[in-house]
Amino acid sequence: RSHEQLLSRPGAMKFNVSNPATGAQKVLEVDDERKLREFYDKRMNQEVDGNVLGDEFAGYIFKVSGGNDKQGFPMKQGVMTTKRVSLLLKKGSTCYRQRRKGERKRKSVRGCIVSSDIQVLNLVIVKKGEGDLPGLTDTTVPRRLGPKRATRIRKLFALEKADRLEKTYRVKREITRGEGKKPTIKMPKIQRLVTPQRLQRKRAAKAFKVANATKTRTELAAYAKLKAQRTREAKEKRAEQHSKRRSQNSATKSS
Repeated sequence: RSHEQLLSRPGAMKFNVSNPATGAQKVLEVDDERKLREFYDKRMNQEVDGNVLGDEFAGYIFKVSGGNDKQGFPMKQGVMTTKRVSLLLKKGSTCYRQRRKGERKRKSVRGCIVSSDIQVLNLVIVKKGEGDLPGLTDTTVPRRLGPKRATRIRKLFALEKADRLEKTYRVKREITRGEGKKPTIKMPKIQRLVTPQRLQRKRAAKAFKVANATKTRTELAAYAKLKAQRTREAKEKRAEQHSKRRSQNSATKSS
């Protein structure tokens, strides 16, 4: 149904249900106000029993992960209201992407509490129920990209820490370049991989810091010694000048 038809019926709401276990997602449209009432006043990250949507969802548990209102403004975690508010957002804030360094921008967002103003609600399957849901639990969507971090590669392939992460454990992608051209293979560069070269650089950085600290302490001690010597010499010079001045004054008085 078209967007105009949905807006004409205030009770209609779409549920964007995703299943992290299979990577599939499906959009459901609900018109029944009794079913929708079970989601009202729920906050983001709260769990909802799937029985409220029907018998086919028996045993399922959903988590509210977000949503959009009828004008397309997203729900923001931490805004404890059902209304739309205008917030001054900066880098690192959800619902905002920084375009320039140091930029802040005031943007309108919807609160994290579900109300009848929400048009699309995002749900995540936390617990699978008794039966299968067509398009969600019976199909598996392959991951286009594999993990890059070393610990996550080990977790995916059940490797030990001593195992080498070679090219066989990196998820490869074949990219076609056109007719008559040989396809290229792309694979991720492993991040946070501890290698002998990495350990050597870490030791070198630590040795550099220790050498700098030792050099600073040595130079500070030499400066303190030189300063004490200069102070002592200046004191002796003033004392000598004072004694010479006193002798001259006494000679003038005697004459």
